This record gives sequence, C-alpha cells and structure tokens, in this order.
Amino acid sequence: MRTKSRPARRAALVAVLLALLLGFVSVPPAVAASPAPAAGGPAPAAAGTTFRNPLNSGPDPFTTYWKGAYYLTSTQGNSIRMWRSPSLGTLLPAAPVTVWTDNDTSRDRNIWAPEFYRFGDRWYLYYTADDGTDEHHRLYVLESERDDPAGPYRFKARLTPPNHVDDFAIDPSVFQHDGRLYLAYSGLNPYQHNGLNIAPMSNPYTVSGDAVALDAAGGCPEVREGPEFLNRNGRTWMTYSTCDTGKPDYQVWMMSLPDGADPLVPRAWTQHSGPVFSRADDRGVYGPGHHAFFRSPDGTEDWIVYHARTTSTNTYSDRTTRAQKISWNADGSPDLGRPLALGATQDLPSGDPGSGGHWINDDGRSSGDGTVAYTGAWNSGTGCATQCFWGDDHWSDRAGNTATLTFTGTRVALLSVRDTGNGIAALSVDGGAEQRVDLYGAIRTGESVQYLSPRLPHGRHTLRVRVTGEHNAASQGAFVSVDRAEVYAD
Repeated sequence: MRTKSRPARRAALVAVLLALLLGFVSVPPAVAASPAPAAGGPAPAAAGTTFRNPLNSGPDPFTTYWKGAYYLTSTQGNSIRMWRSPSLGTLLPAAPVTVWTDNDTSRDRNIWAPEFYRFGDRWYLYYTADDGTDEHHRLYVLESERDDPAGPYRFKARLTPPNHVDDFAIDPSVFQHDGRLYLAYSGLNPYQHNGLNIAPMSNPYTVSGDAVALDAAGGCPEVREGPEFLNRNGRTWMTYSTCDTGKPDYQVWMMSLPDGADPLVPRAWTQHSGPVFSRADDRGVYGPGHHAFFRSPDGTEDWIVYHARTTSTNTYSDRTTRAQKISWNADGSPDLGRPLALGATQDLPSGDPGSGGHWINDDGRSSGDGTVAYTGAWNSGTGCATQCFWGDDHWSDRAGNTATLTFTGTRVALLSVRDTGNGIAALSVDGGAEQRVDLYGAIRTGESVQYLSPRLPHGRHTLRVRVTGEHNAASQGAFVSVDRAEVYAD
C-alpha cells in the first residue's frame, strides 16, 4: 500500500480531495468486458442479475453484508465514509455517510484502511491515522453506540502492543482463531519497515500482549501489509498485500495456520509460494491488492473486494474498488482466481436482490433500455484495447460536437478515458444546466468514472455530453471521450 514516499502519498490524497470538491467521482478505468460479443450477437445476461465494477472510487476497501444491505468503506483521507446499498450493483451511486471525523490533532489526518466487525451487539471500526506525518501513523478503534455498522461511533481506544508502544503501524485487522481474538497489522518488525505483526487481544478494543513479527514472503522487498483472514477447512488462511501499492506488481500472497496451533508462534505459520492474486495485463488490471472477504447474502458464496488500477504506470492514483467471487481448491485453500477486467459483466452474489441496472456502450449497444446518438464528426476505434469497455471508444475535440444518451432509470454514471490530451466536457441532464467536467489526467488511465448524475424520478431521461473545445493549462488537447454508461433503476 504505502512505503516511505510521503510526497507521492500526499499528492494522491490531494487529487482525491480535489475530485470530490469538483463534484464528480474520480475513478478508474474500465477494461474490456470478456469476451466482446459481436454487434447483433446473443443478448447479454439479464441486467437485473448482473453488475460491473467499479463499486467505489476509493482504495483499501472493506465490505460486509448485514440485515439486507452491503456496507462498504474505503480510504477517503481525513474522514471515514460508508456506503450502504441493498445490492452490490448499486454501491457506486449510493450516497455516502460520514461516520467519523476527529478533532484530536494527533490522529485526524491521513485516515486509512477502515474495517468494521461485529462483536456482541456492537460494531468496532478499526483504522490507522496520523497528525500529518506518515511516521506517526498509529492504530485506533471506534465503538458503535448501537447495533448498526453505520454507527454513530465513539472513540474507544488506541491499539498498542506493549513492545511497540510508539511505533509506526497501519492496516489493522482482527481475526478469531480457536475462539481467541487477535490483532494483525503492518508495522515495524525485523524484516520490513511495513511488515506483518500479530498480537493477542482480551476484547475487541484491548491488546493484551506483545506483538510477534512474521517473516512473510512477497516477491518485492518493500512491504507486507493489509492482512485478511478466512477460517475454513481446518486452517486460518492469512492473505496479505506485497510491493508498493503504486507499482503495477502490487499483489496478494498467503500464509496459513492449522486449527489448534498458536498464531503467536511464527514457525506455526506455513508460507505458500508465489502470489495468489496478481496483475492481469491482458485484462488491463494492475496492482490488485489491499483486499477483504465477504459472504453473499445467502451465505453460500465467498467474495473478494479489492482495489486495482487500469494503468501500468507507477502511481498512487487510479485505484478503484472491485469485487469478484472466489472458490476453494481441493486441498482446502482459497482460490482467488485472476482479477477480471473492470467492465466485465458478472453475476451478482447469490441472494442479492438485483440492481435493475444496465449498461450503454459508446456504439449504441445496450443491455437495457438505452441508446446513444452523436452530432458532429466523432472519431471511433479499438486502439484503447483493455483500457476501454469492449475495447472501443468514441472521441472528439471539435467544439459543439455532442453525444446524447437516452435511458430509462433514476441515475446514470458516465465512464471514459482520462488522458493527457483530454479537455473539458459540458454535461446536462434533460436539457438542464450544464456541469463542466475536466477529463484531463496526468497519466492515461482507462475507463474512469467521469460523472454521476443526481438522483432522478424514475422514467425516460437524456444525458448530453458536449465538447467545449477548452482544456486546462496542463493538457495537450481538448479531446472528450465516451465509452460506457451505467444506468441505475432505483
């Protein structure tokens, strides 16, 4: 996730905050759905039972399903925000709720990697934060005031192993093994600046003994971070992320511990060779990691939620939240599979009530009620390959050219390429006031969420994208691109 390159991290956080202030979701690219059916080919799967990534514009995701809804958090900067939705397919347009900000200046900055767990009739939210200096990151836990993942929360404690009283620490996670509770996190140990540590807990907010360091393999020297756990088939499986999160080679490795063994004895852990989840260049997926696991609504399926990028450039930007189903190997170990292309159509988790959503491709194909019509001479082609939905894209820099998407639903998200030659688009819904959106990106990233409309009355609507011919001072051109739209029904 992070190494000691503080300026790069700060720049990434500033970029996220600027995107939020500008009023659109700055998200990542999408990649070709697999495989691309030919025009006029078989109809896609029913829209109400499928979804496409991304689920969120933030990195370091964590999600769970509880009492009829998915709850999702991701790193947001200086607060903890939570998204709630009855379907995985409608998390992207869901309105976030800010569940925590802090007025203690020692821990009110750079709030990263929140995770939340239920113990008894309360929820405990774990995270790391600092005072603006990266080396001051420490671990904290909140406690809900009622039995609700969205809080409200109150500050409960700082989590401090006695042998690491004032040491750098990030990415807290908790797990139960043989009925006992443990804290796992990334921090100082003899093997890495960000290495894996495990400490015992006497309750969800109290560390009760020293942390032990694990010498975990990882293919890169930088970090071992973001530990997550699955207890199944007689073992506790610990997966964790390695390499700097800015690299395209950020990836997931695994260790395991048999039931009955002591997690605080390092030699009791078995190292599994090689990554278990890593980049998929042919699908335009780079740096997949910092993940968590959740169950389908009916409890029959296991899923991974993770962040990844659509550019091979070393950067902390363009990390977005995705999810896909996992399976289990014959030896009882989890099979995380390969990361799917960002725009790939997937079946919703078993028991998910469905999103009622659909997509509209830039060439006019749609999995539901939707079309796109162009005025002016737009360029089109397949040169963007895995960085675009179905590998195709429309683009223009001619002022006044328009693309008008017609759809039936309540909300629409527009996804397209960010690039160094992109300019400013003007978007309007149902002929209303235009909103200017800057499509420029300092590096080229694939299908990014450029715009999310306000919630609309259910019915027939239009979204018009107009090329203004303008661009900011950093851009080399004024191109506007159209790739796909996601339409939501409720």
